[in-house]
Amino acid sequence: MDGGSGTHLPEGGKARRVYLQLRDMLSRGALRPGDTLPGEQKMAAQYGVSRVTIRRALEALADDGLIDKRAGAGSTVRETAQDTPLAGNLASLMPQLVEMGQRTEARLLSFAYGPAPAAVVRALGLAEAVTVQTAVRVRLLRGVPFSHLTTHVPAEIATNYSEADLATTPLFRLLERSGVRIASARQSVTATLATPEVAAALDVSVGSALTALTRIVTDDQGQWVEYLSALYRPDLYRLDMTLSRVGAGEDRHWQPVIGAPPETDP
Repeated sequence: MDGGSGTHLPEGGKARRVYLQLRDMLSRGALRPGDTLPGEQKMAAQYGVSRVTIRRALEALADDGLIDKRAGAGSTVRETAQDTPLAGNLASLMPQLVEMGQRTEARLLSFAYGPAPAAVVRALGLAEAVTVQTAVRVRLLRGVPFSHLTTHVPAEIATNYSEADLATTPLFRLLERSGVRIASARQSVTATLATPEVAAALDVSVGSALTALTRIVTDDQGQWVEYLSALYRPDLYRLDMTLSRVGAGEDRHWQPVIGAPPETDP
């Protein structure tokens, strides 16, 4: 893996911590192409670790293609370190999904029918496991995988489209073609670590940090029509939200701006 298309986690918890902090600075633009990193001794003091730990973290970043590491010349951020990450806006769900389907490529990994997993049954408050169509897909931007998507759809809806359809068309388009009138969605965002299976699909190391998003989509009758479990590479995809300050006095607070576009054009 090179050119920033994957991650090589170094051995040791301290080295991984330093590696992830530096990689985060690269992805946020805090370190720009051409910047020279401080020397190993200075970084060791800054992070409270040994020079050996710093060296392991820098070697992993070099293996990722993010920095050039030269003996006696320090480490420099590469000009072609990584692609500009896609940006998803938490306040404008559907327009973002339309753009995502148009700008990225989907690869279908599995497609099957069976009982809904226990986690889905609990999240939806179902009395018992219903039959669902489960699909696992990976989305790629310019050939580089950035998201791992697992969807569960009620079988009576999923029978309206085929495996081939799902391999070429965004799921929400297929739902609409099936007569579903999507009305709302509820989602939550957290973080997790890549399992061996997900790591292989996203071209990252096992244990790499991932952004995890869960979304439950409902129709105009209040019935669930999709349960999505999505995992994103944070170096290639970020979630934005625009906020405005509203209210008066002690009631003044931050409020999401619904329909606001991403702050930057990915």
